[in-house]
Amino acid sequence: IAAAVDIWARGPAALPPPRHPRTPVLPVEGERNVLITSALPYVNNVPHLGNIIGCVLSADTFARYCRLRNWNTLFVCGTDEYGTATETRALEEGLSPQELCDRYHAVHADVYAWFRISFDHFGRTTTPQQTRIAQDIFQRLLARGFLLQDTLEQLRCESCGRYLADRFVEGTCPFCGYAEARGDQCDKCGKLINAVELKNPQCKLCRGTPVVTPTQHLFLDLPKLEGRLEAWLERTWAAGDWTANARHITRTWLRDGLKPRCITRDLTWGTPVPLDGFRDKVGPTRRPCRALPAGLTCSGVALPQVFYVWFDAPIGYLSITANYTDQWERWWKNPQQ
Repeated sequence: IAAAVDIWARGPAALPPPRHPRTPVLPVEGERNVLITSALPYVNNVPHLGNIIGCVLSADTFARYCRLRNWNTLFVCGTDEYGTATETRALEEGLSPQELCDRYHAVHADVYAWFRISFDHFGRTTTPQQTRIAQDIFQRLLARGFLLQDTLEQLRCESCGRYLADRFVEGTCPFCGYAEARGDQCDKCGKLINAVELKNPQCKLCRGTPVVTPTQHLFLDLPKLEGRLEAWLERTWAAGDWTANARHITRTWLRDGLKPRCITRDLTWGTPVPLDGFRDKVGPTRRPCRALPAGLTCSGVALPQVFYVWFDAPIGYLSITANYTDQWERWWKNPQQ
């Protein structure tokens, strides 16, 4: 405050010269380097004020503040484009998932440009860089013994010849009896649901009745990381930067003990799992499925497994930066700066 008062009294001549950042913006030795992201907006709809106010606007305000302070600042964001929500919306609009992503990515970019959000780069997750980095992280986890394989019971539609992701199933909520509950959550009572728990389940693609079938999936072995995570959390909590709510939720997870977390899904739209036995896991259909538009054909085609969006999407922050600069690791693997 004293410095601000002093500069105010001395007038504009006392201000440091404005920074003229180079392109691309890269960390500079000896300076304060700030990397800012906001939550990646999902691509299957038109963004509304809640999206912008919820995360984008606050990040933009902070980015502008950092630049005014002459801090070396990079602000990146982009659309999150893989997963079942994209497939579902593509079905509704009669488009392939890629066509849907191309359409709504452009809409998002235009909206944020209209609001003058000061991104240095607004990218997307459906890129070769995303595939390369996500598969590299997967291979590193596999080589270090942090992955395991296990069987899940999952709903399979014999008519479509595919295992059904959570959002491709509707049925009656086992908790409140709501007749249009999704395979991941009930919109009436708000409880999370395992799709196989639904009563009277229906395939959203053909309205057929799916059957419970065992299927192999890959899991992140979180119990192996629990000890190291607890030690790291104690150090970071001591710094005082966590909100009370974030501390409470994290302590609850640790109190109950971490469980292995599934990182794969039987889908067509996502980053492929680069492991034999998961590249072409689902065999040909028994009869043609006419419910799918171009780009989502299932008849007679072997479907690969892809990474579950919760594993894949956070890597989008890295891949979007990598599409901005091939020196992205200087931002993401440089804790000293």
